[in-house]
Amino acid sequence: MLILGIDPGSRICGFGLVKHERHSLKYVDSGRFTLMTTPPLAERLARLQGFLVELVHRHAPDTGVVEKVFFAKSVQSALSLGHARGVCLLVAARRGLDVVEYPPSVVKKALTGNGGAGKQQVAYMVAHVLGVEAESSDHASDALAAAICLLQASEPLRLFE
Repeated sequence: MLILGIDPGSRICGFGLVKHERHSLKYVDSGRFTLMTTPPLAERLARLQGFLVELVHRHAPDTGVVEKVFFAKSVQSALSLGHARGVCLLVAARRGLDVVEYPPSVVKKALTGNGGAGKQQVAYMVAHVLGVEAESSDHASDALAAAICLLQASEPLRLFE
């Protein structure tokens, strides 16, 4: 099963792909898509959609995980982030993917055992679980963590042994 994790954002959208085969996880791809702040929001969302459509087409994931919003600096930020999440959910739905949504605290707890874990701790555990170097992007690391969280929820992966 190939899982696409998405850490949505109206300026930076992280993505991570993890493959689950025979009780093991394999890193497939990750990164971030950066949207300049100068175009209007509608144009940034259209670019985000195009990027996600191409990503889903290229990798053909079986399911997706989108991180939920838990806070924003302002009402305007929350609305922009909500629009970006909507684009992520729409692209996944149009592809026919089942989509699960988790708040960041659930993702952090699944990976580290602590729902209030910091970004560095999450990145360390993602790298440890997947056997790769830590991501340089918090957004990509968070997206990979969301994908791992889905697998941990459906079949405990014994991350802490």
